[in-house]
Amino acid sequence: MTTHFITAEIDLKETPAELLKAIETELNKQGEPLRWAITSVDVDQQKATVEAVVT
Repeated sequence: MTTHFITAEIDLKETPAELLKAIETELNKQGEPLRWAITSVDVDQQKATVEAVVT
């Protein structure tokens, strides 16, 4: 099993449930997420930076 550290930018959503779904969808494009965290939020550009480990 190979793991990769990735970073993704996600558009902020109106509800936490929509944000969670957007994060999971983006991470699944890269592989199976083992863990992830929102590491920063840019309020002006309405973007969240997510760092994750995927297999």
